[in-house]
Amino acid sequence: RESDHRAWTPVTYTVTRQNATVQGLIQGKAYFFRIAAENIIGMGPFTETTKEILIRDPITVPDRPEDLEVKAVTKNSVTLTWNPPKYNGGSDITMYVLESRLIGKDKFHKVTKEKMLDRKFTVEGLKEGDTYEYRVSACNIVGQGKPSFCTKPITCKDEIAPPTLDLDFRDKLIVRVGEAFSLTGRYSGKPAPKVTWLKDDIVVKEDDRIKIKTTPTTLCLGVLKSVREDTGKYCVTVENSTGSRKGFCQVNVVDRPSPPVGPVIFDEVFKDHMVVSWKPPLDDGGSEITNYIIEKKDTHKDLWMPVTSATVKTTCKIPKLLEGREYQIRIYAENLYGISDPLISDEMKAKDRFRVPDAPEQPIVKDVTKDSALVVWNKPYDGGKPITNYILEKKETMATRWVKATKDPIFPGTKFKVPDLLEGCQYEFRVSAENEIGVGDPSPPSKPIFARDPIAKPSPPVNPEAVDKTKNSVDLSWQPPRHDGNGKIIGYLVEYQKVGDEEWKQANLTADSCPETNYKVTGLTEGLTYKFRVKAVNAAGESDPAHVPDPVEVKDRLEPPELILDANMAREQHIKAGDTLRLSAVIKGVPFPKVTWKKEDHEVSPKADIEVTGVGSKLEIRNTVHEDGGMYSLTVENPAGSKTVSVKVVVLDKPGPPRNLKISDIRSDSCYLTWMEPEDDGGSVITNYVVERKDVASAQWVAISSSSKKRSHMAKYLMEGTQYLFRVAAENQYGRGPYVETLKPIKAIDPLHPPGPPKNLHHVDVDKTEVSLVWNRPDRDGGAEITGYLVEYQEDGADEWTKFQTVPMLDCVVTGL
Repeated sequence: RESDHRAWTPVTYTVTRQNATVQGLIQGKAYFFRIAAENIIGMGPFTETTKEILIRDPITVPDRPEDLEVKAVTKNSVTLTWNPPKYNGGSDITMYVLESRLIGKDKFHKVTKEKMLDRKFTVEGLKEGDTYEYRVSACNIVGQGKPSFCTKPITCKDEIAPPTLDLDFRDKLIVRVGEAFSLTGRYSGKPAPKVTWLKDDIVVKEDDRIKIKTTPTTLCLGVLKSVREDTGKYCVTVENSTGSRKGFCQVNVVDRPSPPVGPVIFDEVFKDHMVVSWKPPLDDGGSEITNYIIEKKDTHKDLWMPVTSATVKTTCKIPKLLEGREYQIRIYAENLYGISDPLISDEMKAKDRFRVPDAPEQPIVKDVTKDSALVVWNKPYDGGKPITNYILEKKETMATRWVKATKDPIFPGTKFKVPDLLEGCQYEFRVSAENEIGVGDPSPPSKPIFARDPIAKPSPPVNPEAVDKTKNSVDLSWQPPRHDGNGKIIGYLVEYQKVGDEEWKQANLTADSCPETNYKVTGLTEGLTYKFRVKAVNAAGESDPAHVPDPVEVKDRLEPPELILDANMAREQHIKAGDTLRLSAVIKGVPFPKVTWKKEDHEVSPKADIEVTGVGSKLEIRNTVHEDGGMYSLTVENPAGSKTVSVKVVVLDKPGPPRNLKISDIRSDSCYLTWMEPEDDGGSVITNYVVERKDVASAQWVAISSSSKKRSHMAKYLMEGTQYLFRVAAENQYGRGPYVETLKPIKAIDPLHPPGPPKNLHHVDVDKTEVSLVWNRPDRDGGAEITGYLVEYQEDGADEWTKFQTVPMLDCVVTGL
């Protein structure tokens, strides 16, 4: 039952355990409970709870606090903040416990001493450079809850924050002259940033009008009574060790414009109107000129009359004038901010004042070539009307009639290049000016000119140098000038000067005596040192001199021999037999060396042509043969030394004849040939041998092998009984060498052997002095027909056999016994 009710409410009737869960209770209300036991006889008495029970959730420790953050770090303190736990455990938070752990240690230590409910705490007294991590726990009536997640490790050092900049002004600011303006803003950063103000990239300095004020968090640039010169791009820079921030503002201090720039020009003057022009103001006041105000005044009156106040052009027509009166014009410039002071013109009389243009002054002729000339003149007085055309005329000096140089108009230029002149002819030119009234008088004629290409002095010769010397002369050489001045180079003047003297002496008196780019200066004194210079000469005169770079001491030169080998003097030279062998080299040395060619340290073959010039030597052998190969050497020698080079020459030819040709193993249809390689392979590998045979009765040789690389061959398919000759030649890539031939023919027959012994020898009759013998043919005849049988006898006991006779048949009667 509820504690404030008296009625009991049953919960369940079927509980067999010693516990029960009561549901459907209302949180915050207090209840009493009672319980009775029951058996089949009936229900026993109730037992009641002694005191009321308040229904509420059980109380636990709080959850972990949220969002533990480090707000500031210095070298000896750390400031942290956090949020309360999502659930306080059913009881209000009574305090927070902040703990720290030095990195490297295991345990956390409590930081807060007193009971702390604030969710912000600054840990002080830390050691600079140490690194800590922090956690915080919440406490309620039950106890201390779980700690929050740890912060990242925090090292104690002064906090660094890049600068920030918050400006109160925009990118552009327009200020009237005389007004004040200020540029303000806020900034931050750690360490405290430095604030710098610039105008058009130049540091702003304080004076009576310009004030700069900077606090730890604000900045301000103020300008009092601004002037036009304050216009510019202002920049504020906030900078510390971590970086910088910049803010910009284009300040435009505006004012009324300065007066238009004079003088007022009267472009046209007529009896009833004028056209005037002027130049814009030097200073438009920082704002575009919106219009000009033009007024006129008769000089006899004091009243200025308006002409127009709505033109942006710098020219204006002044109408409604009275002929013969003098007028003044004044002009104001206007922009958004006001009207300038006026520009006032000179006095000008209103009357017609135009006629044909005056005659130009005498024209000047420039840049004459063989077929053209540039005529230049000055603009004459135009007669009051603008010049629209110039008429240029030409004539040959001896002629009387002037001819137009061109039919096309010449304007606005005051020069014209006249084409199509005849080379060598003399011309004069004159000019007339034309306006809308007509053509004026012609100018005086120009000075006469000849139509030919201009000739200028040449440029100096190039790279003069002393190339040789003796005890009384020096050889000079140079290259022609880069520019001949459009005239043919007649020749060169060579000059010399003894070192220490001031006077230059001429080595040749006239340029045409030295038309080439070299010269031998003679008559010098041995042992003295001279300077040299060369000038080029054309019809226009002498060029500037070109100097030999260094002074030259006059004495005989002694240079050891030097060989510059041509490509054919490589270490090994291969040529085909019959071709021409050429060996050559460039030779230097002073005096010129003695040249010696040798082959294998002997004199060169008489068939060799040897040529020696002042710059080199050449050896040439035509129709070379194999024997011309070998080691050739070239020796050059003078008093300063000697030098030798060698080249191996291989003359590639057909090989020599094979050696030691032998025939063996003769049969009725074949024989075996062997030979040795030639002594000379012609300088190239032997590729194959050619074997041929010939019947002694025939004149024709027949090839039996032409590709054998071996030094032997089996000659087959011989005719039995026929006599043959054989020959062999070697081949390489340059051809077939001579044949070696068998000395005597061989006969194609099988080899002969002695026949076997006769068989079955026995006597068929005996007498007192003779015996009749018979026998059978032997098993083998030895390769030839048996021509007879030799019969011998021996007395019993004797050592020697006695020949009786040779018989053709298989029987014999031995007599005389």
